[in-house]
Amino acid sequence: MKNHISIAVIGAGSWGTALAKLLSDKGHVVHLWAHRQEHVDSINREGQNRKYLSGFSLNKNVTAFSDLKDVVGGKKIILMVVPSHVFREVFKQVAALLDEDSIVVSATKGIENETLMTMSQVMEDVLNDAGKKAETGVLTGPSFAKEVAASIPTAVTVAAQKKQTAEIIQNVFFTERFRVYTSTDLIGQELGAALKNIVAIAAGISDGLGYGTNTRAALITRGLAEITRLGVKMGANPLTFSGLGGMGDLVLTCTGDLSRNRTVGLKLGQGKKIEAILEEMEMVAEGVKTSKSAWKLAQREGVEMPILEQIYQVLYESKPCQEAVLSLLTRDQKVEMEF
Repeated sequence: MKNHISIAVIGAGSWGTALAKLLSDKGHVVHLWAHRQEHVDSINREGQNRKYLSGFSLNKNVTAFSDLKDVVGGKKIILMVVPSHVFREVFKQVAALLDEDSIVVSATKGIENETLMTMSQVMEDVLNDAGKKAETGVLTGPSFAKEVAASIPTAVTVAAQKKQTAEIIQNVFFTERFRVYTSTDLIGQELGAALKNIVAIAAGISDGLGYGTNTRAALITRGLAEITRLGVKMGANPLTFSGLGGMGDLVLTCTGDLSRNRTVGLKLGQGKKIEAILEEMEMVAEGVKTSKSAWKLAQREGVEMPILEQIYQVLYESKPCQEAVLSLLTRDQKVEMEF
């Protein structure tokens, strides 16, 4: 692969735009897809994404389009950065335009509500239905969009079933300010990425209720235990959850002020209703929808996940936050770890 290539970035939210900036600043040519023409026109006219990542200039290597045909064709690397609830619909259109030797990378952290599939599983499902072939991978880890756009040092992980595919993706993204590690544990990396958003909602609720850092630390640690239990049941390497895509992303999302999922929890803990919170948010908090699919996944796999259970009840059964906390605190006493 040449040092500088043409890359398609599908999704012009804050994260898609930050990655487009990162890649173009490295010298790659980036075609950025947004689904509204007025958004495309604004990005191309102003040289920045004022709606989702205001204040960060995009260089001349970035061009926005609203037609996927103008973005996908002829690209070796396609980066999917659309919300999980529209991921399948958009990827069906992308799959029809793929070249045979393409590599498609998901930077979306979620689990599909209807099928309980991770995003790489959705991509494989769509590719099989379309009779198309492409290598797939995921990019995950502790990485707020604004900090990446500001070139603040960040470390992430790319995962693919084939080590060589992960290494190709690693080389495309790696810079001196954006360190990229590789993994072949796709399911572990994706579950860590999706489920940490739910724990972040719990951490936000705790903060909103006025509890301290002791409580938050307990939630993060026990949340990681839940994520690991489900991951191992589904074939993940338990060591994955002590890495960037597990503990790293979990700590960032549960403690960082830029975390949308923590913000949702914070407002819930302060007494706001979930409908009102989502109405006033410009960007998607993936943990809200993922709570429903993860709850179903835990039921299917027979894995006990008490924090997830309480967040699901707060979001979808209108359980008061104080009652959810009481339910967690009054559970039967347990050993911390079973070997």
